[in-house]
Amino acid sequence: MTSYVDRAGLSVAAELADFIEAKVLPGTGVTAAAFWSGSARIFDTFAPENKALLAKRDDIQAKLDAWHKERRGKPVDQVEYQAYLREIGYLVPEPAPFTITTENVDDEVATMAGPQLVVPVLNDRFALNAANARWGSLYDALYGTDAISGSAKPGGYDAERGTRVIARAKEFLDDAIHGWAVALKGTSHPALVGRKPGGLLFRHNGLHIELVIDPGDIIGREDPHGIADVILESALTTICDLEDSIAAVDAEDKVAAYANWLGLMRGDLEASFQKGGKTMIRSLEPDREWTALDGSTFVLPGRSLLFVRNVGHLMTTPAVKLADGSEAPEGILDGIVTSLIAIHDLRGLGHYRNSRKGSVYIVKPKMHGPEEAGFTNRLFDAIEDLLGLARHTIKVGVMDEERRTSANLAACIEAVRNRIVFINTGFLDRTGDEMHTSMQAGPMIRKGAMKESAWIKAYESRNVQIGLACGLSGKAQIGKGMWAAPDRMADMIEQKIGHPKSGANTAWVPSPTAATLHALHYHQVDVFGRQRELARETTPTLDALLTIPVSPGTNWSEREIAEELDNNAQGILGYVVRWIDQGIGCSKVPDINDIGLMEDRATLRISSQHMANWLLHGVCTREQVDTAFAKMAAKVDAQNVGDPFYKPMAGNEARSLAFQAARALVFEGLTQPNGYTEPLLHAWRQKAKAAG
Repeated sequence: MTSYVDRAGLSVAAELADFIEAKVLPGTGVTAAAFWSGSARIFDTFAPENKALLAKRDDIQAKLDAWHKERRGKPVDQVEYQAYLREIGYLVPEPAPFTITTENVDDEVATMAGPQLVVPVLNDRFALNAANARWGSLYDALYGTDAISGSAKPGGYDAERGTRVIARAKEFLDDAIHGWAVALKGTSHPALVGRKPGGLLFRHNGLHIELVIDPGDIIGREDPHGIADVILESALTTICDLEDSIAAVDAEDKVAAYANWLGLMRGDLEASFQKGGKTMIRSLEPDREWTALDGSTFVLPGRSLLFVRNVGHLMTTPAVKLADGSEAPEGILDGIVTSLIAIHDLRGLGHYRNSRKGSVYIVKPKMHGPEEAGFTNRLFDAIEDLLGLARHTIKVGVMDEERRTSANLAACIEAVRNRIVFINTGFLDRTGDEMHTSMQAGPMIRKGAMKESAWIKAYESRNVQIGLACGLSGKAQIGKGMWAAPDRMADMIEQKIGHPKSGANTAWVPSPTAATLHALHYHQVDVFGRQRELARETTPTLDALLTIPVSPGTNWSEREIAEELDNNAQGILGYVVRWIDQGIGCSKVPDINDIGLMEDRATLRISSQHMANWLLHGVCTREQVDTAFAKMAAKVDAQNVGDPFYKPMAGNEARSLAFQAARALVFEGLTQPNGYTEPLLHAWRQKAKAAG
């Protein structure tokens, strides 16, 4: 049972209170009394408004459901539809033209273009790996992945593969910094910016490229120039995630997550692990010192610039209870605590600096429309006042992943115009909300067809065009979504260049290695030049964005229906079994074809909502869904046979909490708020933790 202590009328889990008072507050200049009394005032002010915003979501959804039920079977007339959306407050008037005024934004966000990682902050080793992914070996990335066809021969260094890797890296150098070899002879080169013993530093498209010169190295001695490695500036930014990629359901989990964020802000986070029978310690990389061509010294950051993603407005947490005994809104608690922790960076209390411009970077997900964005803006005002921070020290990243936000994106940006540093698109949650919003409109097209539908193309294009029109270029990131297959780097290299070509100055990648390979794309594409070109193009209309992806008929064959159900059921079970039984919120989960994909709650939202939609419209029956779950439980068990902590589901369905949770996500999918999976996942995970 959680033990609580009273703090200014709040009931705070003892372990959270102790963590804040003993480990976070010292050195910040904020006293415990001021912190708790100020936090209580924030909850008193914002918790009721948070609740009202959620009630408005439910009211709008009920009106949409009723509208679609009345017109079921009829095509949607966009004029009539959009008039109704305006009537119920779903669509708001477009703001007059404006330009964001965000200040004190670090270069990695404002003026550079490159990859972005998202990492579950509960995993200390992964968090350190991501933070250290600012610099990556191109040789290693090519050698150890399918970016170069084939694989290394066992038994040590494969010289034949190494030769192919070196040739590919030299092709890159020739393209990015033509004539680079003259710098090795001491001759000036326009892209050369620094030297040090054993190294040359170039800059191209704003990103640095380091040549490691070591003729005595096993690789360098075979190279005519003595080059032992090519190091690329890779993950410019990383989002440390408290949301979709972690399973944090109580005070114990929240403290563990906050503690890792504190370790990152102080620079003293370490993780130990076993390798080759030895205990290894991983910590943050130091900064990198270089000598400029004029003889002066300059320093480049050794680590990715860190954002923290708070949870959205929906969930509450038992870590803090309000005066009436109800759980506190988790997003409000995240905003207060993660900002307090970031003061350690702002005041230079740790080993390294994260933001050299004195900013705190918070990504805020799952906001529905400009009213909710405005709520976040005022919440951050209040947190700044509590912590004694200058106005707009706390920056915000707006996740464009809910349909009402997409349709009102300019108004959402305007609501946070003084602190916005990030917008991005994401197929997964956005598709989940697309389906739930229009659940009653009819049966949705098959999941695989979604990426070719009219709304997704309009969504991706509108996001960039609206961001540019609002002045984000040179001040903020316009981002794109995740490459989900970490083992398919050749495909990523071929396809993900589409993101910088689309005008996005960042895009998500699943690993440090993927960040290094994706960095190649930002050398191929001048993103800011591309943004200038796109700024002259026309923004797609709302008509395309609001085209509902329902199927014109339900004439799928029994085989096609079974395939779709199996695919969804396997994806749900493969993710949920780790979430519920082991508390793993993001991992590489084999899909139905045994291809490892990075999965988080957003993926789950799509699959569960799709099955719920087909059930609602009679495309399939409950019996067919249960048949798919039973069949796929055996497959998922087989896929996890090597995991010593795995609890099999097949043959144990009635006792498996994970299996029951997976079914609930589908059979209760219609009633879940906006189709989110968190309420059910949290409830079932809490049962699993209580059961030991």
